[in-house]
Amino acid sequence: MSSELFDKGIANRKKVLGAEYVDRSIQGADTFNRDFQTLLTEYCWGAIWSRPGIDDKQRSLNNLCMTAALGRSHEFELHFKGAIANGCTLAALRDTLMQIGVYCGAPAAVESFRIARKVFTELGIDPDKDESLS
Repeated sequence: MSSELFDKGIANRKKVLGAEYVDRSIQGADTFNRDFQTLLTEYCWGAIWSRPGIDDKQRSLNNLCMTAALGRSHEFELHFKGAIANGCTLAALRDTLMQIGVYCGAPAAVESFRIARKVFTELGIDPDKDESLS
């Protein structure tokens, strides 16, 4: 299961989503979904997340917009945590969720802000006091 793209992908995936989550996904793969895990790791996280055109903060914010637009709350939550891990500021996260409201609709923004609040609570972040998140 090792290739240059896979190795880059694993490193990127762990950096953004956390080693525990990624290890659980990879180790939990079975004969039915193992090839998908490899494909996801090599191409999404290895080929795309390793490209030099935009930084990881921007990739994270892009993913928040896309997962919110698609109504993928579980993926949104993972990528919201990843955006924090990638150093996105509270201001950038807030403005991204506001943009989601305008372009994806109020229900998508309401859900996005609800998930953000949940993540802040889980991570012990007080958005009234910790403006920088760094």
